[in-house]
Amino acid sequence: MLESEQVRVDARHGKLTGPTAGLAYGYVQANLVILPAEDAMDFLVFCQRNPKPCPLLGVSTPGQKGIPNLGENLDIATDIPRYRVWKGGELVEECADVTGYWRDDLVSFAIGCSFSFEEALLEQGLELRHISQGCNVPMYRTNVPTHAAGKFHGPLVVSMRPFKPADAIRAIQITSRFPDVHGSPVHIGDPGLIGIKDILKPEYGDPVQINDGEMPVFWACGVTPQSVLMASKPKFCITHAPGHMLVTDLKNAQLAVL
Repeated sequence: MLESEQVRVDARHGKLTGPTAGLAYGYVQANLVILPAEDAMDFLVFCQRNPKPCPLLGVSTPGQKGIPNLGENLDIATDIPRYRVWKGGELVEECADVTGYWRDDLVSFAIGCSFSFEEALLEQGLELRHISQGCNVPMYRTNVPTHAAGKFHGPLVVSMRPFKPADAIRAIQITSRFPDVHGSPVHIGDPGLIGIKDILKPEYGDPVQINDGEMPVFWACGVTPQSVLMASKPKFCITHAPGHMLVTDLKNAQLAVL
């Protein structure tokens, strides 16, 4: 059994309940959005108009619990350690299994995750502070609007990693090779310019230390759909809980652009 499949099976049977960072090294992890078919076309267009925060890795057909190109033994309703259920833009439940919410009209969207390019950064000897500190990457809602599609609109969410200037340049070069998992940064430096009031108070994830001589570097984040759902208020939606990702059978190296 592949390591990636083992992670999914462990989540399916309740053996894995925590974040997936660091699990199944080398395999692509994905953000998840599940919507009724009546909203799926608008969301598909939204992703196409916003490829930095919402790079699509796969889409299911209505009612299908698998996404064939992402893994053979895959059940979207059970194979993520923690889900979020939304109604009218409000979070109504976090749970380990959404089988009870499943409907024949639900369409699943798998969206690229920065965990994939983090592997490449680590392999080049760059420190990732949230990994060094053993916590989740900090994520922030910005004042940067996304490009609306149908009912879907809302602010861009970014993740942040601090680097010294020379390392920041190297990080830009490395991540630009991974457009399917957010690609190069969207902002460097002053967080106030994108509406972040306090760098030590992220809306999602955990704060990390920024040392003297370092600058914050911001990437578009796959949690953006959750801020969009809060703004757009669809009747029903399911997402992953931040940090609790869908582990696929794709290899990160497959996503690199030479």
